[in-house]
Amino acid sequence: MLTGVHVVTLNLNGLRSALRKGLLPWLEVQQPGVALFQEVRADPMPEVFAQLGYHSYWHPASKAGYSGVAIISREPLEDVQTGIGDALVDDEGRLISGVLRGVRYASLYLPSGASSELRQEFKNRSLPLLNVWAARQVQTGPLVLGGDFNVAHREIDIRNWRGNQKNSGFLPHERAWMGELLALGLRDSHRDALGEQAAYTWWSNRANAFANNVGWRIDYLLTAGVTLDGVVAHREPRLSDHAPLGGTVRLGETGRPAPES
Repeated sequence: MLTGVHVVTLNLNGLRSALRKGLLPWLEVQQPGVALFQEVRADPMPEVFAQLGYHSYWHPASKAGYSGVAIISREPLEDVQTGIGDALVDDEGRLISGVLRGVRYASLYLPSGASSELRQEFKNRSLPLLNVWAARQVQTGPLVLGGDFNVAHREIDIRNWRGNQKNSGFLPHERAWMGELLALGLRDSHRDALGEQAAYTWWSNRANAFANNVGWRIDYLLTAGVTLDGVVAHREPRLSDHAPLGGTVRLGETGRPAPES
């Protein structure tokens, strides 16, 4: 008999905004065992999720109202770690992880480079740092790495790929970087579930992008040493400009990851 942990990842585009849009009722319906949040843009607010029975773990940015990541879980996490190991990146609250039943769950929010060349340079600085972190984790044990990567990997992952080849998030070196990250031993569980079907996780708030499904797939649930079943992006309800992405970690009778098939 197999049991599992339902995990979701969601860029909140601000915790307070997501709460107003129905985050808590959605969590009550979905009942995730672990939820990975990005762009929290708030100081720790454990009381918000404690009312639903969740433990919460936070890595806010030092700048108020900016960036920040968090994890909530039904069971307490072990070995909670914050940061990627670089002072400038860690100052922005970009990564937090913890272990549950032998699996490390990590919430990642990579920078966007869309606003300026300076921010693109900062993003470029962040990418190889994540590879170093991920390579170490893959060697250590099972990993679920979820979050907003701000990179669409393939042409199928962006509706208007031809017109975005010179834009941050779809630059050739960013796409190549994503391939290098996966080559470390990580699986793109959402793409595995989709096959060659297009599906997006983020839509601009301009030009009716959501209604017209003109989107990007920039949110991921990457795995190593563990399998995710039933991975799907939820277009509704609209809790953010990103869609929640969720699946179930396959676990054996002991609560440890079942062998990958």
